Amino acid sequence: MNERIVYSAYALGWAALKHLPERAAKGLFDQIADAAWRKRGKRVLQLEANLLRVRPDADEARLRELSRAGMRSYLRYWMESFRLPVWSRERIARSMAVEGLEHLTGAMESGRGAVIALPHMGNWDLAGAWVASHVGYPFTTVAERLEPERLFERFVAYRESLGMEVLPLTGGDVSVVGTLARRLRAGKLVCLVGDRDLSEAGVEVTFFGEATRMPAGPAALCLRTGAALLPVTLWYDGPVMRARIHPEVLPPAGGDGRGAAGRAADGQEGDGRGADRKAQTAAMVQSMADVWAGGIREHPEDWHMLQRLWLADLPVREQPGAPAPAPVAAPGTEPAAEPAGS
Repeated sequence: MNERIVYSAYALGWAALKHLPERAAKGLFDQIADAAWRKRGKRVLQLEANLLRVRPDADEARLRELSRAGMRSYLRYWMESFRLPVWSRERIARSMAVEGLEHLTGAMESGRGAVIALPHMGNWDLAGAWVASHVGYPFTTVAERLEPERLFERFVAYRESLGMEVLPLTGGDVSVVGTLARRLRAGKLVCLVGDRDLSEAGVEVTFFGEATRMPAGPAALCLRTGAALLPVTLWYDGPVMRARIHPEVLPPAGGDGRGAAGRAADGQEGDGRGADRKAQTAAMVQSMADVWAGGIREHPEDWHMLQRLWLADLPVREQPGAPAPAPVAAPGTEPAAEPAGS
């Protein structure tokens, strides 16, 4: 019954909201955001706890102001996502303003391929649709498989209609890592959301002065294939979403001093330098986290992190190997099939 309710709610969004006038849709979703914010449920309280890490000097009034803006930004993501399937190429172009595009085009034109790595900021679906339709780079991403299954399938079909190849994180017939590596070696583009570790096997980093884990996937893939690792930050500016493609995160020199790109170029990427590769991956993930922290600090209201992120907030297992506690969020409260970075 719960799965049917969740699916019906999303289906209603796709069927009805994309036909509403823009102003009416925005007003409706602002009202939903404000109602959730006033209720002060677990997600809103967690958002405020996260925002306090970003703005530790914020008093209670400022924190509440930021969390209200954050909920409106988060619901704007959903409003736009429900309407994206009927947006024209021109409408998508009008909605985006991008800095640093030369970092992406340079990597792609060189034939290296690239990994765009994003935090949960702005609207990553809109950014992906813009890359595919305006720049002309179809890309591959990974989606977390959530229930119900037919909702996951609908999200996959929706994202594929925007120009994305979507690989399920689990339960698929192909190796996710192997497929992504093949795409990058062919000079293609991969896009991954990577500021929250879903596997509990991520790399520990320092983020806003505290320890957390982030997926190793984006950095590890670039080390394995020689592709460019490009962190991106997104934020809303009135009716436009702005994106900044930051310069490539380079691996620290290690082993033979040529880095991953040089080893991949002459076919030596699997030469057994396990410790070197692990240290390089950790350094690159930390560099990504630092870039994202700068963007989030500038636009905290557009960081949609409504889950526990820092290790200090996560439950501690009583015994090694004990099952993890159930997540705080109720089923259906997170974006179904959101791009995953692990």
